[in-house]
Amino acid sequence: MQSPNIVIPDERIEAKIFFLRGKKVIMDNDLAALYGVETKNLIRAVKRNIERFPEDFMFILKKEEFENLRFHFGTSNVWGGRRYLPYVFTEQGIAMLSSVLKSERAIQVNIQIMRTFTKLREMLTTNKVLREKIEKLEQKYDGQFKTIFKLIKQLLSPEEKQKTQIGFKLEKQ
Repeated sequence: MQSPNIVIPDERIEAKIFFLRGKKVIMDNDLAALYGVETKNLIRAVKRNIERFPEDFMFILKKEEFENLRFHFGTSNVWGGRRYLPYVFTEQGIAMLSSVLKSERAIQVNIQIMRTFTKLREMLTTNKVLREKIEKLEQKYDGQFKTIFKLIKQLLSPEEKQKTQIGFKLEKQ
């Protein structure tokens, strides 16, 4: 019997992905919410199969990392009640969860998460390839299209927020 595909918006999954220790990860409570299970049950399943989760698949946050994440979100109550530091899972760890969590929902959610990771990787690669092509064209046609290339580079570079001055500005007399 095949259950209907569970659709979770890509944006919802993307919002759960963080960059920690040089890896893209998702926290245990976010995964549990996506899978529709309690965090403690997800962790129990992982601990029963701990040999499947080496440190490059899953790790426990350090206290400072956890505090930084809480500060990043500007909340203190969202994580309230936790007695233990959260586990975080890399893409490989999430793929391994599919062999530990056997529900139909877990399988469908895992497929969606893997597709989201792939999409993010493709976006990064595409942007890099596009930048390299533009740089080659710029070298070839620099004099003729200098202004166009300058605008394209501005579009490809990450936006820098304008710093606003605080206080009063005195006019010179």
